[in-house]
Amino acid sequence: MPVELFEQKSSDALPIHLVAKGGLESAGLSQDVLAWANANGFAGEAGKLLVLPGTDGRLAGALFGTGKGDSGLAFGALARSLPEGNWHFATAPAQPELAALGAALGGYAFTRYGKKPGRELGLAVPAGVDTARLNRIVESVFLVRDLVNTPTNDMGPSALEAAARKLAGAHGAEVRVTVGDDLLKHNFPMIHAVGRASDDAPRLVDLSWGPQDAPKVTLVGKGVCFDTGGLDIKPASSMLLMKKDMGGAANVLGLASMIMAARLKVRLRVLIPAVENSISANAFRPGDVLQSRKGISVEIGNTDAEGRLVLADALALADDEQPEMLIDMATLTGAARVALGPDLPPFYTDDEALAADLAAASVAVEDPIWRMPLWQPYDSKLSSKIADMNNVTSDGFAGSIAAALFLKRFVEKTPGWAHFDIFAWNPTDRSHGPTGGEAQAIRALEKVISARFG
Repeated sequence: MPVELFEQKSSDALPIHLVAKGGLESAGLSQDVLAWANANGFAGEAGKLLVLPGTDGRLAGALFGTGKGDSGLAFGALARSLPEGNWHFATAPAQPELAALGAALGGYAFTRYGKKPGRELGLAVPAGVDTARLNRIVESVFLVRDLVNTPTNDMGPSALEAAARKLAGAHGAEVRVTVGDDLLKHNFPMIHAVGRASDDAPRLVDLSWGPQDAPKVTLVGKGVCFDTGGLDIKPASSMLLMKKDMGGAANVLGLASMIMAARLKVRLRVLIPAVENSISANAFRPGDVLQSRKGISVEIGNTDAEGRLVLADALALADDEQPEMLIDMATLTGAARVALGPDLPPFYTDDEALAADLAAASVAVEDPIWRMPLWQPYDSKLSSKIADMNNVTSDGFAGSIAAALFLKRFVEKTPGWAHFDIFAWNPTDRSHGPTGGEAQAIRALEKVISARFG
C-alpha cells in the first residue's frame, strides 16, 4: 500500500509537527521554524502542509495544520502532500489511531487500469496504537474500494464470486455457490428472476468461517453487479455509476476480511446474491408476480427495485439459522441519498441495544451512520391487490423506509437484525479517500462485533 504503517520509527524518519489553527506560537517550534512558517503564510489551517528545509539541502521535517482538530481522518491529506520517505509524528495527535488510519486510507489509488500509484510513504504509528489492527482495517477498506471501482466487464457475478473465493482462500473459509437454474432447484426464485436475463448467470455465494459452536454472525450483501433498471430502464445518466450497485456485497466482504483476519470468535456466514439486472427476452417484467424463498408472493411494481428482491431470498435463508447478529448492506435507494446525502448511510433496526452500540461506535471511529425508523404504518403501502405484497409503494414517499420494511418481512426469527442503505461511493475527493468506491459503516460494525464477540 502507498502508506506503510510501522510500529517503530526508522532512523531516517522525519518529524511531522502538528499545528492547530492559530496555534503556531504555542506549538513549541524553534524561532527558525516560526520564521519560515510566517514567511510562507502557514497558520495551521486544516490539511495544510509546509515542508521544512534542512541546512544540508535535505528535508528537516514538516508542519501539518490540524485546524480545529475535529477529525482524525483529516490526516489523510498527509498521504497526498508529504514528500516520499519515512515520517513520524513529533507531536502526539489528539486521536492517534484515527490519525494513523486516516493517513493510510488517504494513500489509496486504484491502479488496475494503468493509473500510477501514489507516493511511497512510511509512517511510524503513535505509541500505544495497534498497528496490526490498523493494517487489517486498511487492507479491508482497500478491498472494498477496489471491488466497487472495477467496472462490470471485469466485475460481473462470476468475477464477484471469484473475489469471494479469493478472500475465503486467504483465511481458510468455505464457499458454496448456487448458480443459474440451480437457484430454482434450491428455492431462490427471486435471485434467479432478477439475474436470468444476463449472460453471466445469477448466483448465490455462501461463505462460512469459524467454529460451528461459536456465536453466529451473518452478513448479507447486495451483489447487483450492474443495474440497467431492467425493463423499467434507467436513463443513461443514472446508469453511469451502476457498476457500484454491488457496493453492499463489496462492503460485507470487507467486513468479513476484518473479522477473519482478527480471528474473532464467531461463526461467520456471508451471503451474496450476485446478479446483473439486464434486459433480454426473458427479463422479469413489471406486473409479474414472483414467488420468494419464504413463500411470500411479490408483485413487481418496478423492475428497478430489484435489490430488495435478491436480498429477500438471501435474508430468508439467513434468518432460518437465527444468528445472534444479522447485517445486510445494500446500495438500495436513491431516497436514502435525498434524505441524508452520500456520506451518511441510514441504518434500520428494532434492536435497541444494537442501535445504541452502532451509534456509539460510529462516533468513536468516525464512520458516520444515522438510525432511521422502521415506521410500521408505512408497511401497508407495500400492499398488492393480487399478491402478498408489492416491491414498491404506490405514492413514492419514504422510499428508504419502505425498502427496509420490505426486507423486514423476510426476517422474522432474528431480533439482532440491522439493514444499512449505503452509497458506497465518494462523489468528490475527501482527505481519507479519493473520488470513487468507498467502504461505509463497516469500521463501526467491526468495532461493535469485536466488542461483542472478540
